[in-house]
Amino acid sequence: MGKIPASFRTSMVPMANLLKNPPAALPNQSTVVEPPEKPLHFSKKKFQLSGKSKAKKTRTATESPKSPVFFNSPSLLDAKKIFAFITTTNPTPLDLRFHNAVLQSYSSIATVNDSISFLRHMTKSQPSFSPDRSTYHILLSQSCKSPDSDLSDVHQILNFMVTHGFTPDQVTTDIAVRSLCSADRGDDAIELVKELSFKHSPPDSFTYNFIIRYLCKTRSLSTVYNFIDELQNSFQLKPDLVTYTILIDNVCNGKNLREATRLLGVLGEAGFKPDCYVYNTIMKGYCIMDKGSEAIGVYNKMKEEGIEPDLVTYNTLIFGLSKSGRVKEAKKFLDIMAEMGHFPDAVTYTSMMNGLCREGNALGALALLEEMEAKGCSPNSCTYNTLLHGLCKLRMLERGIELYGVMKSGGMQLEKASYATFVRALCKEGRVAEAYEAFDYVVESKSFEDVTAYTTLESTLKWLRKAREQGLAA
Repeated sequence: MGKIPASFRTSMVPMANLLKNPPAALPNQSTVVEPPEKPLHFSKKKFQLSGKSKAKKTRTATESPKSPVFFNSPSLLDAKKIFAFITTTNPTPLDLRFHNAVLQSYSSIATVNDSISFLRHMTKSQPSFSPDRSTYHILLSQSCKSPDSDLSDVHQILNFMVTHGFTPDQVTTDIAVRSLCSADRGDDAIELVKELSFKHSPPDSFTYNFIIRYLCKTRSLSTVYNFIDELQNSFQLKPDLVTYTILIDNVCNGKNLREATRLLGVLGEAGFKPDCYVYNTIMKGYCIMDKGSEAIGVYNKMKEEGIEPDLVTYNTLIFGLSKSGRVKEAKKFLDIMAEMGHFPDAVTYTSMMNGLCREGNALGALALLEEMEAKGCSPNSCTYNTLLHGLCKLRMLERGIELYGVMKSGGMQLEKASYATFVRALCKEGRVAEAYEAFDYVVESKSFEDVTAYTTLESTLKWLRKAREQGLAA
């Protein structure tokens, strides 16, 4: 339960009934958020998670429509017949977009050579059809995704483009690089970038940083550095602030904070000023390693440099401090972030609840949940899973069962850790039937793989049987 939640599905459920014997009220804080006019809680009759609207989903501007399927066979002869039928039976003139869609459909199942032949047939049979750069990019993308062990097909398409008056540009480079990387042909992408940089057009910053990010995920750090140096020395392509941020994020994920600090210095020497995102990335690295003091040091460095912390900064810091058992210090930053205009969200509160549970203060975590709702901040599935895990580990099974019931009524999914702890607690108390019911719910709600859920239950039952044989279980 110690990972920073990447995303949340909001689920708004009243939890005051869980706190039957609440501890002393927490001191008033400056993090009060005005409650919304409408109540945050759903009625008991009908529980619906927010974001699950039945409204018809609309396509965003960044989404491209799916290409229609015209062909089911890679046969070139069949493709020509189908194309002839389409063009002769359509009463209206067919535009460039339609011809590109036809070519896209056929190239997705045909060989590169057959796709070239089909394009030639299209231009010959339809004189009004004049291919543009986007037409050749369809073939280029296809050639990059072919299983060939070299770049012969790619070179064939690039030469085909040049022959027809289209010299590769930065868009061409971008399409080729992304297509090669999507086919896991990173070495070919590196080679092609160098070749196009020398012959035609170097990659723009978007393509450059895309391949850097790809290499960080798939290659060693030395390979990434060598690639950067070669592009800089041979083609004067220099890394920018985004590049350094990608590199710092990569080494922080690998817990190499010394290299992250070195890169921060290199970034400054290159004339760039670290922004909030860079500092947040380094702070995250320290938090992953439970180095709360170092994370606070990064925060102080930000302030000294005149970089204003954002909500992510405070959430990261509160997560790191809570995770390392410094909940009291984390609590102080709730006031600080509110004073700076950043109000705690579900990530903030869930991190602190996790820390309280780690300290053995489950009642404090439940009290924080009540405070969270009172201030208009809605808990989510991660919040409930964190509490369920903590309650069961601290042997507060009855409260855990109540919480589980709230989760079920809201249709929330169980996480693996909270499920395993819950099932183990139930079996330890001899409530095996309820453990099976929890297993059924995991399967029904598709929380995670059925095999994992069953294996967890089976291993728990074996443990229980062995413990009883040894006289260790009640």
